[in-house]
This record gives sequence, structure tokens and C-alpha cells, in this order.
Amino acid sequence: IMFLVFFGSWLILSQTALAWTSSPSSTLSSTARLRVVLSSSSLLRASQSTTTTTRLNPLLDLIQPSQTVEIFSKVKEMRANGIDVTGGLCVGEPDFGPPQPVLDAAIQALQTGDTRYTAVTGTVDLRQAIAQDLEQRKGVTYNANSEIVVANGAKQAVYQGILAVAGAGGGSSFGSSTVLAVLPEMVNLAGAQPVIVETTAESGYLLEPEQLRRALAGHPNVKLLILCNPSNPTGGVYSKEALEGLCEVLRDFPNVYVLADEIYDQLVYSDDATTTAAELCPSIAGEPGMWERTLTINGFSKAYAMTGLRLGYLAAPKQLARACTTLQSQFTSCASSVGQAAGVAALTQVDADWLPEKVSELKGKRDQCLQRLADMPGVTVKVAPQGAFYVLPDVSSYFGGDDVAFCRELLQEQKLALVPGSSFGAPGTVRISYATSLDELNLAMDKLA
Repeated sequence: IMFLVFFGSWLILSQTALAWTSSPSSTLSSTARLRVVLSSSSLLRASQSTTTTTRLNPLLDLIQPSQTVEIFSKVKEMRANGIDVTGGLCVGEPDFGPPQPVLDAAIQALQTGDTRYTAVTGTVDLRQAIAQDLEQRKGVTYNANSEIVVANGAKQAVYQGILAVAGAGGGSSFGSSTVLAVLPEMVNLAGAQPVIVETTAESGYLLEPEQLRRALAGHPNVKLLILCNPSNPTGGVYSKEALEGLCEVLRDFPNVYVLADEIYDQLVYSDDATTTAAELCPSIAGEPGMWERTLTINGFSKAYAMTGLRLGYLAAPKQLARACTTLQSQFTSCASSVGQAAGVAALTQVDADWLPEKVSELKGKRDQCLQRLADMPGVTVKVAPQGAFYVLPDVSSYFGGDDVAFCRELLQEQKLALVPGSSFGAPGTVRISYATSLDELNLAMDKLA
């Protein structure tokens, strides 16, 4: 589980930032190791290689592909070669399809020629639908014309938010377990240096106020807190009380922005059917004094199962939204016009009972997964997930705590694909996505046992 802190700096030509990671002295037990990313406000010069004839951008030496993507690509390759692999538990993707109105809207957009460029920030209809959804569902108000930027997935929105706030001119940024397989590399692209911080099972592997205060006080140039709520890979959820505690600390550090990744915010679990998702997982932008300093990230991949349509967004004060628009205009221009039409349908035409039914199904799969894991010797789950669709069991009693070797053995011998927890800063664990079918989930548990 990783907390990311970095000082903003741009990379110029052959200049790049050197990545440094402090190594923990022990493997994960009751403590999950969180990664904090730092980079100096001045540019660090990487020595140029003299041993290779083909010289690529030295920035590539600092980043690695997402292990989740690599493992899932391996699963696809094995299946293409006729090998039967249980691979639905290694990727963060619901097994159900998008609701029918979403499919109908995408088909209609194709048939009616809605296939051309849109504004960089997205169509007016989608931005208005997003603004209305955020206000009605989470109580935060944004101007659809100037404070919302539609992107090609939430990942792009996150990266643009990082670059907008922690760019040239110094400072640093701080963050939690957001897109954990990707975000450290995004931070490296901004010139970051990973450092290790620890959280405990007792805190639900969530950032606590005193930890935040110590970190901010110890790094006075911090500029950005990246907070993922709910969390990937633990499924931890920051309640309103937990957010209030963090905000109390942040008020003492007025120069720190917050990037709130809320992509899983509608996938939260409660035994009280009268409690809404927004009550269980409120927006930090709705806390007093936080709207002006928060970049909210969300999208359509998780709640509406629109992963392949690549549609996300950033909602932020005008100055920040304009900065992200400028970046996106040079990266990709607009998101897919067809995907945007589908996004409008997701927010305006889907039956109110559709998503709660899917969340109920996910809760049942979570409970099934936790029960099966509890019956396995040497496997422990210290904190039950309260949101998203992941669980992070400790398997450190096997293979000497080498989770990479553990996952390699599972794939080779059992044809079961899981993601090593070390790719999320949690060595000795594996990440399991239970958003697959019950049949595949039970088969995977049989193989794991």
C-alpha cells in the first residue's frame, strides 16, 4: 500500500530524476508498507549511458510497466495458445457488462455519426451530467463549463492532476494507495523518489492524521496529497470522521492540494440498506475549506463496467481544470465521442436499482472470498475490505514471503493468475479481485487452497 510524495520538477531533454527507494528491514506482517515518493525541487541529472549504442530517453530507466497489466496480458497470451487459465482475479474489472442504456447510447452514437472530435474537456452534455451527478450524489458543486475535464480514463486524469500541481518550480506531493501499480511510475515521470512509510492493520491500512502531520512537517515543500477512497488494493474506506481528521491537519498546511481518486466510491458495502454510498464514502472536497484545494478524480470503468471505453474525469477549481485541459490538449485531445455518449447514458438513463443490485452481488462475492481464505492454513486477511472489489491476504508463510515466486508458481502449476502484493508496496501478500464470476472465484479458491 503506497503513499506517494514528490517534489514537482520537469524533466528536460537528457535530464531526469534519479529514483531511490529505501528498503524495509522486514517483510509485511501486521503492517502494510506504504510508499512515499519524494523528489527534490531542483532537477537531478542522470548520468548518460556509454555502454549502449541505442540511446532511448533515460526517463525509461525510472519506470516499469504495470504488473497488473503485464500479468493480464500473459493470461490473454496463454489463452490464445489454448491454455486454460483462471485469470479473472488478476484484473480490476467487473465480470458484469455495462447497463443496457449505455450499450444503446454507444450504438446510437455510431449509427448517427457521433464519431468526430469533441472539445478537449468533453461534450457539454457529459460535463453537465457529471456536474449534476456530483452535486446530487456527493453534495459538491462544479461549473460544467469551466471546472470539469473529461479524460481517456481516470488514470490520465490522475497523471494530468499530478503534473498540473507538482510541475516545474519545486514543491512536493503526497499520496496514498491510489492506482498502486501505476502511480509510482507516474510520480517517477514527474521526477520522484520513493520512500517507505508504514500503516497498520489497526488503522485499516489507512492514513491517520498524526502520520500525515509528521510527514508534512518533515517535508515542508509538500504540495499534493493523493488520497484514494475507497482504496486499491485493500478495499479500505475513509469515513466522514476519518476525512475530518485529515482535513484538520491539512488546515495547518494551506499550500497542500489534494488529489482525491474516488473511482470506487459507489462500490461500498454496508449491512444497513438505508445508508447511501455517498454517506459511506463522502468526498473530501465537501469538507469545509477543501473544495478550493481538491482535484476530484472519478470515472465509469468500475461502477458502470465501462473499462474498455476508457472514460474518466477530473473536477476541480477553474485554474486547476484549465491547467489539466492544457496538458490534455497536448497529450490526447478529447476522449472518445462514442464513450462520452455512453457516459451520458450511464449518469442519466440507468435504472436506480441497477447499481445497488451489482454492489449486493459484489458483497456476496467478497464474503465468499473471505470465508474461503479464512479456511486456508497460513493465509490471513487482517482487514476485511469495505469497498472496491479487492482483498489483500497475507501469504508470507509460503515461499519465504516471496510473493512474486508465490504468484509465479500459481500461474505455472495451477494456471491461476494473481498479482503480487509487492507491486503495491505490500510484500508477502497477493491482490485478489473478487469481481469475477462466482464459478471462477470458487475455482480460484480451490486452486489457491
